[in-house]
Amino acid sequence: MEINEIVVISGKGGTGKTTITSSLIPYFKNVIIGDCDVDAPNLKILFDVKNSKKESFFGMKKASLNKELCIQCGKCYEACRFNAIENPKKCESCSICEWVCPVGAIKMIDNEAGEIFTSDTKYGKMIYAGLFPGEENSGKLVAEVRKKAKKLAQEENKKYIILDGAPGVACNVISSLTGVKKVVVVTEPTLSGLHDLERVLELIERFRIKPYFVINKYDLSKEISQKIEEYLKNKGFEVAIKMPFDRKIVKAIAKKEIPSVVEKDFFDQLGFKKLVQNLQD
Repeated sequence: MEINEIVVISGKGGTGKTTITSSLIPYFKNVIIGDCDVDAPNLKILFDVKNSKKESFFGMKKASLNKELCIQCGKCYEACRFNAIENPKKCESCSICEWVCPVGAIKMIDNEAGEIFTSDTKYGKMIYAGLFPGEENSGKLVAEVRKKAKKLAQEENKKYIILDGAPGVACNVISSLTGVKKVVVVTEPTLSGLHDLERVLELIERFRIKPYFVINKYDLSKEISQKIEEYLKNKGFEVAIKMPFDRKIVKAIAKKEIPSVVEKDFFDQLGFKKLVQNLQD
């Protein structure tokens, strides 16, 4: 059975991407959930995860100095461009220090950079991960989340994988987009929201993925919402959902409840059911 991966992204943080993702998931059956926002994995908060299994994620190797072998010749200090000899946290894993050391006192070793979790939820298994503070390789960790989600989908014969992507257009977003079937783009009616939407759309067009667009809290600025609609229309797209600002949604999130479950009729009227049908086709 073909597995359909659908990712929800946004051009900037704070647009309500995770709220939209969580509200889409209950409309699906046979689904595996993945949180690819590894710098701030918040989707689990709304899904009451249970029976979590944890494993370590190893990013780039880091230099390790054996002080007993070191002859303090200073060659590693001269070669390092990142001042990592004085501050190992600045190591960029280039391994030049290992190469120039005349006595083999420096070795590149595995570096634990984060954790990956597999958990149970009411709607299916969820894979999520988190980088440790200051660590990099978010793109690689996103790829690991997707790899595990796809393996689970194959093992459990699930048809869909819903991914909560990261905001922006950096490597973690590119890693979220690679190979997916469809993408939901969440934006907001602000000038920065419109600017970042333009960047996201440029990225999506390079991947040739079919996009669907959601303007969240559109009624906070109907003027800019109209500009967003006009911009997308000129690009040949339409807005799938115009989500109003509503205190019912805020209250649901504050109670750690999924908005579309608590207010199903409201979300149906907004067009979520139709959007899901399009995503499943």
